[in-house]
Formats: sequence, structure tokens, C-alpha cells
Amino acid sequence: MRRKHLGAALATLAAAAATPALVAAAQTDEVPEPPADTTGTSVEIDLDLDDTASCPAPDQDGNDDEDTTTTTSPTTTSPPTTMSPPDVAEPTTTTSAPPGPAVEPPASYPQPGVVDGDTFAHDPTMVRRPDGTYLLAFTAPDIGIKTSTDRVTFSDAGTVFPDGAPWTSEYTGGDRNLWAPDLSYQDGRHLLYYSASSFGQNRSAIFLATSPTGESGTWAHEGLVVESDTGDGFNAIDPNLFVDDDGRWWLSFGSFWSGIQLVELDPATGLPLPDAPLHRIATRPSSVSGAVEAPYLVKRDGRYHLFVAFDACCRGAASTYRVMVGRADDITGPYVDRDGIPMIDGGGTEVLASHGAVHGPGHPAVLSDVDGDLLVYHYYTDSGLAQLGINALGWDDDGWPFVY
Repeated sequence: MRRKHLGAALATLAAAAATPALVAAAQTDEVPEPPADTTGTSVEIDLDLDDTASCPAPDQDGNDDEDTTTTTSPTTTSPPTTMSPPDVAEPTTTTSAPPGPAVEPPASYPQPGVVDGDTFAHDPTMVRRPDGTYLLAFTAPDIGIKTSTDRVTFSDAGTVFPDGAPWTSEYTGGDRNLWAPDLSYQDGRHLLYYSASSFGQNRSAIFLATSPTGESGTWAHEGLVVESDTGDGFNAIDPNLFVDDDGRWWLSFGSFWSGIQLVELDPATGLPLPDAPLHRIATRPSSVSGAVEAPYLVKRDGRYHLFVAFDACCRGAASTYRVMVGRADDITGPYVDRDGIPMIDGGGTEVLASHGAVHGPGHPAVLSDVDGDLLVYHYYTDSGLAQLGINALGWDDDGWPFVY
């Protein structure tokens, strides 16, 4: 999600599910342009865990002053999609996607799948737990949690850090809002990568927490993962863990500045390997202010698929956020879109964009569940309220993803 002007608007996030009028206008700050020396695709970075980081702040208020371009997407008047939940109780991880059902891409974008209960969410991430229930985390003070037994009805379940996360204060200025969590289940425990920053700058950090159950108050702080500062050409927010078939762990992250980065992690600690290089795998030109963020990696049929969000988040119904994808034969790239344009040069194939009463769908996550793949995202209603979006994710004959 674009981190530009969190401020007081995000302070109301905890009450958002009970406050439909959450989205209100807020003042914005300009985000600096990426430095001129960020043209390489692979650079060495200092991952000293004692340093500090930075990044522009997220906002939930439906107001963003960044003008970015977007293409017109197909519209639909179809009713909300109903998806039957699976009945096999197996946890999911972040490895290769299972084969999906044999379906054809629809002629227009579908409505989000039916969800009810506590459905407010921004930057959602979801995992299936060993008992067959679902755990969802989202941007909020202390990171919000929801649970579901069927992927349809969601209930608020407190926060990850009910007593706060004081180790993030140097990046947030004391604000308890923490952004863009990434949930996974690895080796018998839940992992949560998440971001801390202050709006209008790229002094940011990504941290790791673990829990045996995922319940509120059970999460242990595992340390600083990667950070950025005002002199860096990247922004350490919007993390996503990818575990490859060979057991290697990778973290993608990034927002605006020089785009999406990738670094290899130590599976034993969940932290970067010593002297690990930082690979730049996607970026966009300054003409659209470098508007790419929220990476999510999926492997299918031997190829790596990089989902990202383009354009403007956080303007409520005026948001132009959209979900894009590219793919590569190697985890470090080069990623290209359907037309062969490299994502490092601004390429990307659209997967989902605004249509009808669904505004600014973005910050994608993919849940590879036992019954197929799901795209999990947020969008805005006509009134500007951020909502949880879930759609089935299919793959066409050429191996490109589509929602249905």
C-alpha cells in the first residue's frame, strides 16, 4: 500500500469494522523521487540489524495526492461470487501453487466473492491453519487479526501485539500503526513479516514475529529483518516471504522509490543471509512516480509469478490501485509481462482493476488452498470504506493468472 499520510486516519483503524464512515479526507505529503543512482538490478546492501530504515506511510483514509496513470478495465454487473470452502484440514505454505480447476477466463472482472461479518481490511494476508480454520492479518494499530472457519464469515480476533511493539517506535515516531503484514505457516509455526515507518519518508523497517497458534498475544518478536533510510534508493515495507521447492527462503518487498526488491533469507532464522545481495526485480518510471509496491511471489509450472500493485492506493472510491503480474524462469528475474516487457522497465499484465462499485483493488496476496488458488486483496466501496476482497484465481492455457 502507498505509505504517504497515515496520521490520525490510521489511528481509527481498530474501530473500522464498526465504523463504516472511517474513510475521510486527510492532508498529504509529497514522496521524494527515487535517487538517480538506482538503475542497477542487483546491488550489495548493508543488512546490519543495528541500522535504521525508512519508507512513506500507509493511509486508510481514502485520500492520496499522487496522480498516477491507470488503464480502463472491463466492468461487470454480475452478482457476488460464491466460493465453497474446502473440507480438508491442511495448513498452507508459500511454495508452489497447486493446479486449479479447469475454467475459462471471464469476459469481464467478477465481483468479489461473498464475505460477511467483520469485513473491513486493508493490506490483507490470509493463511489456512492446521485445524482447517483461517487466520487473516491486516494493517492496523498493533496489526489487526480476523479469523474464519469457512473463508466467508470473518470475526475480529484482537491484535498481534496487544501490548504494543515498542521496538518499532523509532520508525513510526511512536505511532502504533503497523503496515502490510505477510502471514505464512512454516515448520509448525506461524510467521508474520510486517512493516514500520512514518509517512512521507523511506525511513522504514521490516520485522519478523512468530507464533505457535496465531492468536492475539502469542506472537514473539524475532528481530529486524531489513531496513531503509533516507539515503537509500529503496523502501523497506510491504514484505512477502516465498519458500522455494528447494527449501530456499526469499523476501520480496518495496514501495515506490526504486521499486520491488528481493533478498535471500536464512531459513533457520528468517533473517537475511550474511552479505546477501539485494536484487531489484520491478520498477516503474518517474512519469508515474514509480508507483509499484506490494509484491507477492507464486511459483507455478516451473515459473515464478510476481504479483504487484500499480498506481494510487488510499483515495477511497477515487483509488486507481490495480493488480499486475509478470513471470520469470529464475527467482531473481528478469520478470516480463505477457507482451514481453520487463517489469524492471515498468512492464506488467493486469489481473484486476476497478470495475463497477469495486474501486482500487490491490495489495494482492495469493492463498494456495487445498481446493485451488485465491486472490486476497482490499478494495474500496462507493463510500470509500476498505473491504476484504477474495476471488478464485485461475490460470489460462498460456499460464497467465486471471480472477473469476
